[in-house]
Amino acid sequence: MTKSVLFIAHYFPPVGGAGVQRAAKFVKYLPGCGWAPTILTVKNPSVPLFDESLLQEIPDTVKIYKAKTLEPSYKTKQAVSASAENSNDRFSFSSAIKGVLRRIANVLLQPDPQILWLPAAAREAKKILNNEKFDVIVATAPPFSSLILGAYLAKKFNIPLVLDYRDEWDISNSVWENKKTGNISLAIQKRMQRYAIERASAIVATSKMSVHALQEKTKQTVAKPEVRCIYNGFDAEDFTEDESRAASRRKKYVLAYVGTLWNLTSIEPVVAALLKLEEDFPELVDNFELVVAGRRTAEQEQLLSKLGMSKISVVVHDYLEHGKALDLMREADGQLLLLSDLNMARRVIPAKIFEYMASLNSIFVVAPEGEVWELVKDYPRAFCIQPSAVEEITQLLALDIQRFLQEGQTKVSGFNPNCFERRSLTAELSQVLELVTSTDA
Repeated sequence: MTKSVLFIAHYFPPVGGAGVQRAAKFVKYLPGCGWAPTILTVKNPSVPLFDESLLQEIPDTVKIYKAKTLEPSYKTKQAVSASAENSNDRFSFSSAIKGVLRRIANVLLQPDPQILWLPAAAREAKKILNNEKFDVIVATAPPFSSLILGAYLAKKFNIPLVLDYRDEWDISNSVWENKKTGNISLAIQKRMQRYAIERASAIVATSKMSVHALQEKTKQTVAKPEVRCIYNGFDAEDFTEDESRAASRRKKYVLAYVGTLWNLTSIEPVVAALLKLEEDFPELVDNFELVVAGRRTAEQEQLLSKLGMSKISVVVHDYLEHGKALDLMREADGQLLLLSDLNMARRVIPAKIFEYMASLNSIFVVAPEGEVWELVKDYPRAFCIQPSAVEEITQLLALDIQRFLQEGQTKVSGFNPNCFERRSLTAELSQVLELVTSTDA
């Protein structure tokens, strides 16, 4: 018998970005596991990216309800953000006003600005739950205010709740743009997170280290929800071979980065390594191209601009819709995964790594040693390098370019990524949903 699940997903197609795809792919494959998903999302999302193509992933049978948020438009938020200011503005009167507004917002809008969605979202959710029967609620975060909404609804309607941590609450607070969390905010958010965890029947996270961190938090609560790791993954349907695609005849080695560049994923060590590549291996530079696709902060734009005076070929795209981003991954020769040299980054596994592995190209993991290193240890052409090891990045990249010049574009062999396929990972979520509904019964 088919069971029903209400997904609270603030970020959902047509919103774009990697974080959207986890919920979208779960919703795509849950019907095959005996679950009928219904979505509650935002009507007027205040986000930088949209990707209409992601709507094609959602089955026609899925009901999508929307509630309006009071959050300002993304353009307005950007105008007030610290990253929008240049060095000449930072001591101006307008900069001071913006700083005051940011501090007020950071104190009042707990745990995040998306809390302004909750009044309308709660009203809409109560209508849905009064009119339809649901066996379980899944709340996915960030934004973490969605977990608060899920906890409130679970208690009010006595429905089991599963919390889906796409990112850890504590890590997000430490690296989010414009986020300066003081002692008051930390205390408020600690209580908020405890409120959500105490009302959860189960918790899922995207890395084993995150599972351990969340298990430690459950020890501080009366409730002891099950905590499991369900990785992000890749959709095999996105990687069906196109026999009509002509084999690549490129003479240049393409190194691709797909995703946002910001303080958690700084490209600084790669820029330094490429400048050294030009110095140490000038004969390789004419056969190399860096392609960057995705949103970039002003600081990261400045770092990339350092390559402008070099002979390094750089191609920059804004956000690419998911299908085009996958084309870039498949057609590249090497792919970059970046994590800045921050302690908490050891627990982070960027979602793109699974699509990188499914593309079967060389992968340069420039990140602190942590779980992502462990994840790719059996991948034949994964190069794991500390962000501070610029010389090593240069040397390994030079070797891979030389391999390309000798062999042409060759795919990795002897590696099967199917354990990270979205359909099987959705089956793992289905098992969690079955567990909490049978336990609740």
